[in-house]
Amino acid sequence: MRTIISFLLLIFAGTFPAFSQASYLQNPDVKAFIDTFISKHGGSRSELEQLLQVAQKQTQVLEAIARPAEKTHTWATYRPIFIQSNRITQGVDFWNQNQAILSKAEKQFGVPPAIIVGIIGVETFYGRFTGKHPVFNSLTTLAFDYPPRSAFFRRQLEEFLLLSREESIQPTTVTGSYAGAMGIPQFIPSSYRHYAIDFNKDGHRDLLSNMDDVIGSVANYFSRHGWQKDKPVAEQLQIQDERYKLLIKKSLKPTITDTQLTAAGLQTHSASSTYTVMELAGTTGPELWIGHPNFYVITRYNHSHLYAMAVYQLGQAISKERAQTAR
Repeated sequence: MRTIISFLLLIFAGTFPAFSQASYLQNPDVKAFIDTFISKHGGSRSELEQLLQVAQKQTQVLEAIARPAEKTHTWATYRPIFIQSNRITQGVDFWNQNQAILSKAEKQFGVPPAIIVGIIGVETFYGRFTGKHPVFNSLTTLAFDYPPRSAFFRRQLEEFLLLSREESIQPTTVTGSYAGAMGIPQFIPSSYRHYAIDFNKDGHRDLLSNMDDVIGSVANYFSRHGWQKDKPVAEQLQIQDERYKLLIKKSLKPTITDTQLTAAGLQTHSASSTYTVMELAGTTGPELWIGHPNFYVITRYNHSHLYAMAVYQLGQAISKERAQTAR
C-alpha cells in the first residue's frame, strides 16, 4: 500500500477523534482480514496493521444504519425532503453550469440529464453535503462491529483500501456517509472501483471534486445496469378499485405483464415489457404508480422505491422549471 505511514501522521495530527478503546488488531477477524488482504493484493503487512491499529469504532454509524430514512418514512414525509423549491432551483443552476458535460454523457450513455441531476441533487444537494463520517472508520466499524452485514462491509473495506492505492487517495482523510458512500455522487467503494470513469481523460477517476468524472460515472453506472435510452421511467395511474393490490410485490423487479395490468383494470400510457406496481402513501391518500424497467435501474443505486421516485420526480421538476425559465 502507498506509504500509509504518511497517512498515520494525519491521524496523529487529529484526523480522528481521540478516545480510548481496544485496538481493532486485538480482534481475530481483523487479523484474518489482514492475512487475506495481503495474500490477495500484496503490500506491507506492518503498514496495514498500523492503519487498522488507529481505526476508531463509530457508535453514531451503528445507530444510523439501524434506522435508514427509507424505512422510517412514508412517501408523504419522504417526498418533501427532496422535492422542494430550493433543491429544484439549485438543480436548474447545476444543469445550466454543467450542460456540456451532461449532453456529452447523454450522447455516450443514453441517460438523460434529468436523471443524472436528480441523482446528484438527492444524494448531496449537488455536491454541497458529501458526508462528515471518516469513510475508513465507518467501514471498519461496520465490517467488524455490525454482524448483520459484516461480510458486505468487509468487502467494502477491502475495496476502499484498493481504491486508495489505485487513485492515490489518503484513506484517513476521506469523509462520506455513515455507510461509506463518498464523493459528489456517493458511490460506495466497490461501485467507485467498478463504475467510476475518467470522463475528462486526466488519468484519474475523481468523484470527490471533478464534475466531469462525477457526471460521466453516474451515467456509466446507469448504462451498465441496463438503462434503456428514451424509454419511460414511471407513471401515476388513477385508482379505480382495489384489484391493483394483488399486483404489488415485495421485490422491486418489474415482473408484471400487460395482461396482468389489463386484468386488474389498469392501462399504461407507455408500453414496456414488464412493470412494477407500487402503492405510495401520499399526503391525500394512496397513490398508484407503475414503474417501468428504467425505474428499476434507479433502484440499483439505492434499493428503495421511495428513493427512486424522489430522484425521478426531482429530475422532472428541475427539467420543467428549467424549460419555463428559458422562455
